[in-house]
Amino acid sequence: MHFFSHKKGELYAEDVPVKELINKFGTPLYIYSYGTLIRHIRAYEEAFCEVPHIICYAVKANSNLAILRIFAELGIGADIVSGGELFKALKAGIKPYKIVFAGVGKTDEEIEYALKNNILMFNVESEAELHKINEKAKNLKKVASVALRVNPDIDPKTHKYIATGLKSSKFGIPIEKALDYYKLAKSMKNIKVIGIHKHIGSQITETSAYVEALNKILSLYDQLANYDMEIEYIDIGGGLGITYRDEEPPHPKELADVLIPLVKNKKGKLIIEPGRSIVGNAGILVTKVLYTKETEQKNFIIVDAGMNDLIRPTLYGSYHEIQPVTPGKKEKIVADIVGPICESGDFLAKDREIEKVSAGEYLAVMSAGAYGFSMSSNYNSRPRVAEVLVKGDQYALIRKRETYKDLIRNEIVPEELL
Repeated sequence: MHFFSHKKGELYAEDVPVKELINKFGTPLYIYSYGTLIRHIRAYEEAFCEVPHIICYAVKANSNLAILRIFAELGIGADIVSGGELFKALKAGIKPYKIVFAGVGKTDEEIEYALKNNILMFNVESEAELHKINEKAKNLKKVASVALRVNPDIDPKTHKYIATGLKSSKFGIPIEKALDYYKLAKSMKNIKVIGIHKHIGSQITETSAYVEALNKILSLYDQLANYDMEIEYIDIGGGLGITYRDEEPPHPKELADVLIPLVKNKKGKLIIEPGRSIVGNAGILVTKVLYTKETEQKNFIIVDAGMNDLIRPTLYGSYHEIQPVTPGKKEKIVADIVGPICESGDFLAKDREIEKVSAGEYLAVMSAGAYGFSMSSNYNSRPRVAEVLVKGDQYALIRKRETYKDLIRNEIVPEELL
């Protein structure tokens, strides 16, 4: 559910006409709904209220500081995968004791930064990383709290690029070797084993994969008790999908209903890492029609937003609903909606039936709040776009549009070499 709807013949973000935001901030423009963010966080909190738990928002989905601040004020934690995400989470006010750090390629500097800030735990992805964390903790005279990320070899039935719990994936420790890795971790003087972690993928639309993966993890949990390893945290990851087109993903309550019976008699506190299901439908990308073009084979609607602004359609072949900001009873055409980037792969939609629009009109790309701006780039030397947050009938700019000067801000021309 979200708070973007048509009223009086035009698209609104909560109680603000999208056209008003366009007139003030220009396009392309990301617009987020405060009410939608709150609704989705509460859905998770209410769903899992029967068991002790921490919601650790997956910062990679959308790392805007204002959005992170909203979550911090609600007492939400963070699932991070880089030192930069840790910096932003702390800057937003998220408590370090609610931060978990995953990712296969943690650098020395990132590990030290996390140790110095006393995060809740590292989700360790390999034996080499375990040794590295132990070494860095020793140097800092600290004890690092860790969970091991176990790869349960579960097919989440999602796009292959975002399936992370298969044996062929780069993520995690093979479940058949996990017990040995836990024994190794327990033997290290500067490591404290406090958790067990799994994450099987993103945009998952069935609960069965979660149940299968959790059962495997809990079998290991029971084994660890026999080796005097008491697990304080059972981190089930995130990945719950949203509706982009005709998907029918489960509500957080449906997920909780099948998982809580499996963990309610366990001592470990549950950690859930939602990202897309919190912010995905809370944001849209608004773009201006620049030109229309007809060829013998295709109709093209050329807009000012490109793959550098929203790469999901290009990267994953993902579907986003696209609708006019001011729809009317116009004829419909089938067209490719494409951007200005110098790549044939630069498109927002292919062969899409849409109302016929003209240059100067505006389109809204729906469900763009997750992995939209956070995956954007300056490709083709395009300044990154502005972001706006709407709350009721109020709104605020939460990221300035970049300028041409911003494109060269960190670049240096070494005159002595030229």
